[in-house]
Amino acid sequence: MKRSEFLKTGLIAGASVVSGNAIANNMQSVNTLEGKTFHLNYAPHDGMFANHAGKDFLDQIQFMHDQGFRAIEDNGMLTRTKEQQDKIGNLLNKLGMTMGVFVIDAGDNWKVSLTSGKKEFIDTFVDVCKKSVELAKRINAKWATVVPGYFDRNLPIGIQTGNVIDALRRGAEVLEPSGLIMVLEPLSDNPDLFMRTSDQTYSLCRAVNSPSCKILYDMYHMQRNEGNVIANIDRCWEEIAYLQIGDNPGRNEPTSGEMNYKNIFKHLHTKGYKGVMGMEHGNSIKGKEGELALIKAYRDSDNFL
Repeated sequence: MKRSEFLKTGLIAGASVVSGNAIANNMQSVNTLEGKTFHLNYAPHDGMFANHAGKDFLDQIQFMHDQGFRAIEDNGMLTRTKEQQDKIGNLLNKLGMTMGVFVIDAGDNWKVSLTSGKKEFIDTFVDVCKKSVELAKRINAKWATVVPGYFDRNLPIGIQTGNVIDALRRGAEVLEPSGLIMVLEPLSDNPDLFMRTSDQTYSLCRAVNSPSCKILYDMYHMQRNEGNVIANIDRCWEEIAYLQIGDNPGRNEPTSGEMNYKNIFKHLHTKGYKGVMGMEHGNSIKGKEGELALIKAYRDSDNFL
């Protein structure tokens, strides 16, 4: 065998051993801490552990609980059948888990916008708020995500802002009696979205002036749009009701990108945050290995005391 072939074969074999050891170490870490809760209330979503638990969301929820997670979130909960919703709500109640956000989706991919002030859009939004109240009762949900939609390029920005405030006030009137909170999420997906920064969202919440209108601070989106995550969380703290996680670049689990989530989590814990931390991101590694790596990333990032 040529020296180059020998080295190549040796490197491949060595890499296989290292990879195998890494998986075994991850599995040992997971098994050792199985069932142990985290310092913060992290919430996985449907599909995040499908390789271990299967495609059935109920089985995934049980797996999440077994790994120490005590909350879930499900953006598409409104689109599930009532039977599915009831089963999820009953299982969460049985396991003592918290339901995180679902989405109050009143338009196609957020293009149908509250910025326009058009009556048909506002009426649809209010109608979906009413449906969301009924859903929240069945699954014991406290928060629902709202995105106003796209800019209306034919209107001045001040008029658009006023239209959004009016629509959100209408929604808050529906949600307040039930205690359901719409959490406004500024996004970084594309430049056409009206709501993009935490200070803008803060001002909208102050203008609506309702306990049912607060901020969903998604740290992935805010890292991309404005940075300075810890300082901006502090500035907007009085209006933040929910937080979501995702490392940048890539929108995957903590430790996969540039953000120091151990410091961020420690800061939130020190501030006394008791709410849900939505894991709205993907897995940087595919398959079972990636799911174990994700759990280990949260164990490592949550180890801040």
